[in-house]
Amino acid sequence: MAWRWHSQERDVSYTKMGFKQLYQPTSQPMRVAGFMSGSGSNIRKIIEASKREHGLYEVVVLFSDRAGSKANAIGKDFDIPVITRDIEGFYAARGKQLRDMTVRREFDWMTQEALAPHVVNVIAYGGYMSIVTSLLLRTYLGINVHPADLSVVDGNGRRRYTGDKAVAKALQAGERFIRATTHILEEKVDYGKVLMVSAPLEVRAGESADDAQSRLKEAGDWVIFPQTLRYLADGRFARDDEGKIHFDGEPIPNGVRLE
Repeated sequence: MAWRWHSQERDVSYTKMGFKQLYQPTSQPMRVAGFMSGSGSNIRKIIEASKREHGLYEVVVLFSDRAGSKANAIGKDFDIPVITRDIEGFYAARGKQLRDMTVRREFDWMTQEALAPHVVNVIAYGGYMSIVTSLLLRTYLGINVHPADLSVVDGNGRRRYTGDKAVAKALQAGERFIRATTHILEEKVDYGKVLMVSAPLEVRAGESADDAQSRLKEAGDWVIFPQTLRYLADGRFARDDEGKIHFDGEPIPNGVRLE
């Protein structure tokens, strides 16, 4: 990318260009909530990166929708408060099925109320397995990491590798390389605006989807997830009047791509 601005200069330049930063930096670190359902390895990595580097962002609270997740262990390791609201118990108490999105709005409203005291700017979704409703999406900018290149589309313009079986789909399609993507969380699952795409990882002959995804997590997710949050906290991502995403003033229809 050709343009590199200090954050204060960037604020002024983006305003002149008619863009709006996805996050406008302040004198304090960007405050992040880490959302997870299982092991939380991606959340652990963004916490480690925040403490190791420039302090542009800080994970101030963890949230889990599963009582059996590793959220409490991660919170203990880093002295971060943890909120756990077991979604299966929530639904069972109401006699509803997990696919009932009307009840999901109630769940998200209660989650929003629980987050309020922590003054969160951004939610980082790292292995959070529940669909999020517009209620939460309107309140917080959400950044998700996904184990596939979401810029790859089929002949009808639909993204080819969405869903929780994305790596398996890529291997079945004969892809020689796989990538991870960070994107803005939107109502249509895995269809949010792309922010970053990891460097290509070559698929090994005969390897399983699970093995390939495990390697991609280390080579892809753990690289671009913290980097996306750093760029976001530094004000480098912006949206124009048409909703298109820019990085350092340049359009990135397929995200910032690492090679």
